[in-house]
Amino acid sequence: MLASEASSVINSGTSSARRSRSGSPDPLASSAGTALPYARRSALHLKGLVPSGVEDFDIQEKRALEQLNMKSTNMEKYMFLSWLRTTNLNLFYRLVLHNLKQIAPVIYTPTVGQACQEYSHIYPFLAPPNAVDGLYIPLDEVDSIDEIISNYRESIAEGDEPEITVITDGSRILGLGDLGVNGMGIPVGKLQLYVAAAGLNPDRCLPIVLDFGTNTESYLEDPLYLGLRQHRPSDSDFYAA
Repeated sequence: MLASEASSVINSGTSSARRSRSGSPDPLASSAGTALPYARRSALHLKGLVPSGVEDFDIQEKRALEQLNMKSTNMEKYMFLSWLRTTNLNLFYRLVLHNLKQIAPVIYTPTVGQACQEYSHIYPFLAPPNAVDGLYIPLDEVDSIDEIISNYRESIAEGDEPEITVITDGSRILGLGDLGVNGMGIPVGKLQLYVAAAGLNPDRCLPIVLDFGTNTESYLEDPLYLGLRQHRPSDSDFYAA
């Protein structure tokens, strides 16, 4: 495992467009949190807006691991880790790299199967509102693909164009059947493991779900389902799209 390469990405601070409380695109400000030095806090006008203590990254990691271990189920751990990843990418991957044996079964199999089945029910609690965590391409908006890609480019930092994508249409997920848009958990989970194992830059990984409907009636009847509410197209229509 090339964890050392991934670690160098994390420790140097990624250029993620995700914002800290300061709203600053500064990589250190966006990832340091309570480890942000006093001088930088003052420069970013954060003085008095965060606790006064300045910690190192090891203490942050210790606190995150403590919180993770307090969760009573793997689904609770999955949701905690998802929120951490979308709010503090560097801390998330430090935690994963240093505790891979414990965390891999939470961010991928077997937990990701349950997370996919419940995705539409837990989605709002996996990340802050409007946090960009991948592309959702509905069948009825394929003609707007240029606009969708443009929107994505506007959401990321310059130079963070994707180097790798994982794409699913949610039709065959881990033997669980047709999950529709709920299958997004698979590309998200795979890319997390690719970062940890191969040293990829997490800012340049893009999960994509083709939301072309679902043939699973329970999802179509679920008022909380977040995907396109229609049956899947025929193979000819699918490939034509």
